[in-house]
Amino acid sequence: MMTRRRVGVLMGGRSSEREISLRTGRAVADALAARGHEVIRVDLDQRRWGSVLADARVEVAWIALHGTLGEDGCIQGLLEIEGIPYTGSGVLASALAMDKVMAKRIFESNRIPTPAWRIVREPADALALGLPVVIKPSEEGSSVGVTRVLEEQGLGAAIDLARTLHGVVLAERMIAGHDFSVGILDDVVLGTVEIRPKNAFYDYEAKYERKDTEYLCPAPLPTEVDRELRTAALSAHRALGCKGHSRVDAIVSPDHRELAILEVNTLPGMTATSLLPKMAAAAGMSYGELCERILDGAALEGRRA
Repeated sequence: MMTRRRVGVLMGGRSSEREISLRTGRAVADALAARGHEVIRVDLDQRRWGSVLADARVEVAWIALHGTLGEDGCIQGLLEIEGIPYTGSGVLASALAMDKVMAKRIFESNRIPTPAWRIVREPADALALGLPVVIKPSEEGSSVGVTRVLEEQGLGAAIDLARTLHGVVLAERMIAGHDFSVGILDDVVLGTVEIRPKNAFYDYEAKYERKDTEYLCPAPLPTEVDRELRTAALSAHRALGCKGHSRVDAIVSPDHRELAILEVNTLPGMTATSLLPKMAAAAGMSYGELCERILDGAALEGRRA
């Protein structure tokens, strides 16, 4: 059925993650085309998106847009209006996951472990958590605008940076530990990965520019801790109402006594260095198969499982 529909791979957009989105979109489009699908590459730049979709004659959308307007429910809402089935989560789940403040509240209401946090209106709000803290804009991805603040004198600059980006400024208590991600596909845990960056933390540079970041997949965790991580990640995915695929980021303390969910990415990267494809490969699934599995789940909101 899918081969008889014209697949529009939506990429680019206007967010700070435009370049990463283009990388994801090109890779996905190439993979789907290699598997026999009719694919049109749609760069949603500054033009009217509804007209672009109509001109491209998109019949089903594979969303490869990261960041604002793509990952926050906006493009999903437009596709709902146009009646074009699309991959990934629906309007509400996308909006909730993108808004870190709302996601935190949902995690807490569902007893999903997450670092203590505060909305920052002035430096005292962050200091109330105690140093060190992580300062971030509440509606960005790919670690854009994220700063680890170890000493008070660095707090002002971190807050100023976050204020230049989307959303309110959020402070989280910094948990010393190791970075992990859990992949979800069709409401089942696909795999886990431990991330070991060579620089201070897993920032934009470590994700997309450096070549020395280590990825251990599956994550080398004790069985009970691995089970707890997978359970918490899947609970976070479900609590937000996510569908299709997602990647849940978490941190685990070195002694394995503390585990915290950081956020859920409803449109995880699909570049050559991205984590979801690594987890799929470890599970015996090729990149092309992963892209096609995601495409198979394309639907409008009312028809999502």
